[in-house]
Amino acid sequence: MFPLMRGLSYATVFLSFFLVFLPARVLELAGINSVRPVGPVQVAGAIVVVLGLALALWCVVTFAVAGKGTPAPFDPPRRLVVRGPYSIVRNPMYVGGITALAGASLYYESLALLAFTSAFALTTHLFVLFYEEPTLARLFGDDYADYRRHVGRWRVRSRG
Repeated sequence: MFPLMRGLSYATVFLSFFLVFLPARVLELAGINSVRPVGPVQVAGAIVVVLGLALALWCVVTFAVAGKGTPAPFDPPRRLVVRGPYSIVRNPMYVGGITALAGASLYYESLALLAFTSAFALTTHLFVLFYEEPTLARLFGDDYADYRRHVGRWRVRSRG
């Protein structure tokens, strides 16, 4: 139970900063400071946001239950997490966050927010390449190498 509480606490801070605070600043700088009239584009964007956030939350719970840790680099899982969304793609939490940001870009019809989403995706990719993957390889050795062979970093691999 304690890893879940820690994970939800850290996720709240992370999600609030990267998926609420910073995007709100981007929208403000772009001159978008009012709620959009709700139309089909906004409904589609809201659905994408909810799907992205649901995926991110699923990841936090999976980290706590299967890994006995959190997504935070300073409090990582004690076990390699390869279940749940991690059995489909190696970085589903980032996929969820990027999806949520893309949905917000659609909702607000904002190219500035789409540019922020792209910058966030690039930064995340570099973080994964230069920090996460080397760290996981060092911590989990052959188990992580086997996991990498079978599960794609960002895309679902065909099982054929």
